[in-house]
Amino acid sequence: MNHFELQGGELTCEDVPLSAIAAEVGTPVYVYSSATLERHYTVLRESLVDAGLGDPLIAFAVKANSNVAVLRTLAQLGAGADVVSEGEIRRALAAGVPPERIVFSGVGKTEAEVAFAMQTGVAEINVESEPELHMVNGVAQLMGARAAVAIRVNPDVAAGGHAKISTGKADNKFGVSLAEAERLYANAANMAGVRPVGVACHIGSQITDLAPLEAAFGKMRSLVERLRAEGHDVERLDLGGGLGVPYFNQPEPPAPAAYAAMIARTMQGLDDIQYAFEPGRMIAANAGVLVARVLHVNARPEGRRFLVLDAAMNDLLRPAMYDAYHDIRPVKPRDGDPVIYDVVGPVCETGDTFTRDRALPPLEAGDLIAFMSAGAYGAAMASEYNSRLLAPEVLVRGAEWAIVRPRPSYDDMLGRERPAPWF
Repeated sequence: MNHFELQGGELTCEDVPLSAIAAEVGTPVYVYSSATLERHYTVLRESLVDAGLGDPLIAFAVKANSNVAVLRTLAQLGAGADVVSEGEIRRALAAGVPPERIVFSGVGKTEAEVAFAMQTGVAEINVESEPELHMVNGVAQLMGARAAVAIRVNPDVAAGGHAKISTGKADNKFGVSLAEAERLYANAANMAGVRPVGVACHIGSQITDLAPLEAAFGKMRSLVERLRAEGHDVERLDLGGGLGVPYFNQPEPPAPAAYAAMIARTMQGLDDIQYAFEPGRMIAANAGVLVARVLHVNARPEGRRFLVLDAAMNDLLRPAMYDAYHDIRPVKPRDGDPVIYDVVGPVCETGDTFTRDRALPPLEAGDLIAFMSAGAYGAAMASEYNSRLLAPEVLVRGAEWAIVRPRPSYDDMLGRERPAPWF
């Protein structure tokens, strides 16, 4: 569910017409719904609690949407943060996420980042390889401390909506094998600078079938039981994220209640453990849209129609990178039969194509459209390619709205660069 609906013949975010935001802020612009963010988090948490999974740590994946106002909206509900860099740790802290609700993941942490995470007091550092375990141990000993770590496991289960977002197969770069995890956990228990607190997995993103998740979670349960049988404490089981969202052209993904029930069934009898989850897309995707303006319609003599927008692949990279589908809706729909368009942006790349042969209501120069389900991996992946300014971000709550990241000026963009001394 989202809170982007037609009211009075116009697409609104909660009680704010998108055209009003575009008129004041310009386009392209990202618009987020507080009500949708809050609802998605609350439904997930209530489903997990009602299924008997205790008091889970729900650490929102900051990489999905790193805007501090979005993070603060979730933090006020009790959400933690799943982070993969020092910058994301700092964003989570700036949003008011308590350090003890931050999980530090990622395959390429630096010594400086590990030291910062330990100084911050994060809940756990997810260790993804043997070299990284030794690095964390060394950093911690230099600091005279012990780092709480979880061993990230690669359970060799294929899942994910695209090869580039599948993370749980043996040939992916993430985590260690189940057998290696047992050995590393035992080694960690004997190290002076680390304290193993649990195990973690994350097998991919945009998963619309519970079967691969259940297969992976069953393997994780067995691992916990083996570790405990060997005399190790396992306090936390981090099951990652990855549950899909409806992108309008795909089957409806499993409901959070079905997801929670599957976990409860798989883990029945596994006592004295805290569950952790790292949802990103399922919280944020349908809570945001990218609003753009039609620059013109280029009707070719051979019949192809290019709908040229002021938004481009630098603003919304997912279609170019993942062949991702986004529903496209006119902000003020016109009457008339659908028209077949190729929807493109102004960047000097053929890849700057959002979709081909899409049937849309008739559109004209100056009309506004909204890319739906753009709240995850939209603004977070944007760039200044072609020296285009980053799109601003707006957060809506009811009838109120605020610019939570302004559009930079060209002076801002150029001011970050410095001439070489020989010029």
